[in-house]
Amino acid sequence: MARGLNPLTAMLVVLSGADRPGGLVLASSPVAKKVLGISNVTRKFELPNHPDLIQVPPRMGLYIETNVKIVNIIRQYVSDDDIHVYSIDELFVRYDKVKNLYGNVDVKLFAKDLMRKILQETGIYTTVGIGDNMLLAKLALDNEAKKNPDMIAEWRYEDVPQKVWTIDRLTDFWGIGEKTAKRLYNKGIDTIGDLANYNPFLLKTSMGAIGVQLHAHANGIDRSQIDHKFKPLEKSVSNSQVLLRDYSDPREIEVIIREMSDLVASRLRKIHSQTECINLSIGYSDSHLISGFSRQMKITATASTKQLTEYALKIFHEYYIGVDVRTVAISCSKLIYQTSVQLDLFSDPEKLLQQEKLDYLCDEIRNRYGFKALVHASSLLSGATAISRSSKIGGH
Repeated sequence: MARGLNPLTAMLVVLSGADRPGGLVLASSPVAKKVLGISNVTRKFELPNHPDLIQVPPRMGLYIETNVKIVNIIRQYVSDDDIHVYSIDELFVRYDKVKNLYGNVDVKLFAKDLMRKILQETGIYTTVGIGDNMLLAKLALDNEAKKNPDMIAEWRYEDVPQKVWTIDRLTDFWGIGEKTAKRLYNKGIDTIGDLANYNPFLLKTSMGAIGVQLHAHANGIDRSQIDHKFKPLEKSVSNSQVLLRDYSDPREIEVIIREMSDLVASRLRKIHSQTECINLSIGYSDSHLISGFSRQMKITATASTKQLTEYALKIFHEYYIGVDVRTVAISCSKLIYQTSVQLDLFSDPEKLLQQEKLDYLCDEIRNRYGFKALVHASSLLSGATAISRSSKIGGH
């Protein structure tokens, strides 16, 4: 829309990393998907050479700004309690509590009015799924609305056998990924209908609470309420990146690990948490036959940048075999939420407390003046990425 193009007819892809062959398509227009078969995992070197294909860089700032504008339009119709923002491009709206304000207007007409208003004010086309609960609305959106001429689909409880149970693949169902689908296949569950009619007690025995939940969802049952807001405690904190080139110099890889350890430690402190387990994953270049390694280490509870960096580097030096590296990921799990400092017999408590004060001071300076206001000298080296990444949104 910002380019004066029609999203429904333009053949366009949003390409991140256009300066390298491995650049990734983040989004593609309906025509690009239908005519050229481009998906959101297509790499730059896989893009067909079509004269009408437009390649544009991501503009996350504009994307977020437009998203906020759309949410504010919807807030003109319903209260904040009746809105649940699910992701950057999806949200739920509860109509039941406000329909009397509109003279009991049919929910489909209400949806069309919202869509029309959004189109008028932003030029953005939207799709709507309608259901008796949040799950059915989401399934209607994902599996039918995007294919219908009016971009609306309505799934009710009575539609479950004809619509929910006939979803083609298990992985097309909300909440079922590849690993979960494989576990279900091993039980002889090949379709959502099979899942809905499977013995829930057997699912609970083999899969726990998630098995019972999947069985309920397969039958269109969802007890979650849109106004029950809660913020779950994070179970892990992680950071990963695909490097712009293959890194063969161990010293450059160490710089990346230091930068990422610094970022993960800062995020731990932000949520007032410490970690008792750190994991380092290194992905080797595609030019090698081996994929890389992923190793973890149990540690004394900490959120110290210095300590986490030392642990991550220790794992790296122990398992790295000297080949080209393309991806690096660091994650911290077994989180504990406390503000005390864990001391040990082998460390000077005064130095530990000084280091903690320094970490929090660094966080405060960066929060106030931006990440680039205070960086490690190693981040000025040629292989470093922290400074360039700090000015991006979502890595783009």
